[in-house]
Amino acid sequence: MALSEAWLKAQLGKDREKLEEFADRDAMSVRVTPKGKVIFQLRYRYNGKQHRLDLGSYPNLSLKNARLESDRLRAELEKGYDPKQVKLQELSEIQNAYTFEKLFYEWHEKFCVPNKESSHDIKRSFEIYVLPTVGNQNSDNISANQWLSLLESITKKSPSIAARVLLNANQCLKWGSKRGLTSVNHLMNVSAKHDLRIEKGMRERTLTDQEIHLTFYALKRTKMVYKNKLFLTLLILYGCRVGELKAAKKVDFDFESNIWTVPAENHKTGKKTKKPIVRPITENIKPYLLEAMDTSVGSEYLFTLDGSIEPLRETSHLTMPNNIFTWLKRHKDYDLQHWSVHDLRRTMRTNMSTIAQPHVCEIMLGHALPKIWGTYDKHDYLEEQREAYTKWVDRFHSIINDETLGI
Repeated sequence: MALSEAWLKAQLGKDREKLEEFADRDAMSVRVTPKGKVIFQLRYRYNGKQHRLDLGSYPNLSLKNARLESDRLRAELEKGYDPKQVKLQELSEIQNAYTFEKLFYEWHEKFCVPNKESSHDIKRSFEIYVLPTVGNQNSDNISANQWLSLLESITKKSPSIAARVLLNANQCLKWGSKRGLTSVNHLMNVSAKHDLRIEKGMRERTLTDQEIHLTFYALKRTKMVYKNKLFLTLLILYGCRVGELKAAKKVDFDFESNIWTVPAENHKTGKKTKKPIVRPITENIKPYLLEAMDTSVGSEYLFTLDGSIEPLRETSHLTMPNNIFTWLKRHKDYDLQHWSVHDLRRTMRTNMSTIAQPHVCEIMLGHALPKIWGTYDKHDYLEEQREAYTKWVDRFHSIINDETLGI
């Protein structure tokens, strides 16, 4: 006989003397225990042997859904698969499914940290904006609507962070997919520009001569520790990346040949080229370097944390400019337009355009030359760099000592 919902309800919880089985259709049946528990089951033959597979209990599994599940598993049997093994595999996938939090931290440790200078910032962004919302969910179960709603809410607070989250969440899901840890990526075709309406613009901030003068006038008078003042000064003098100076060790500076060597592992392009950046130490930069070494006695690093021999942390530089803005506001009632530490690098490069040839300027910043040019031109341009750095530092000194630029 074909089973019905009404019959199943009548059997549920009803005591009986022994376990009984009742057929439905297409090899599905129910087993009713002496205590009245109703269990759907599928009987089938596989490799010449009779098998029975429990599908679920009533009413947690309805009659309609039990029949659908029975049909699905019989279809797998037609393909040559054992329905019992199919169910076990599906159960294993559910039990071992990666939550997004687990996936993210594994991706961050294995891929992000070794390959991205901003790995710390990425981690903080996800811990603040993403993981509290979807971290505990199975990665594959986070819907497209959930992702877009989350990204839209972040965009209202900070478009740049939303764009960063989209980029890195997409990379994280791709990484998981390649390893068989995930099978769904709803972010693959999401565009920050078209879907979140985020316009990505290049930063244009460079400091004028007056802003350079005011910045270093204030820097000299702030209560910032001296080594941090030297740190900011060397950033604008060399135009180097923040990470290059943070990771710099004293042995990287050869004062006999007057060369600063940035090991390949300490600069952005080095991960690809496997080559160091070589910069000259000019006579007008050397005093700053020697003073920096005196502030980090006992450490192998040029710049260290306060009271430590360890190098500056990844985010140590972020608050340094605020000391300057605060001093100017408090003592001069002057609101200096905000600039970031990276803007010092852009300021140096802009000034350098009137001092040296473009290819020399790019080499000074640690940029690779255009592909064909870089392939055939292996010259280090050290003398050209030395001349350009000397002129730039002289100009910098004239700017910060020019009292007509003050307020």
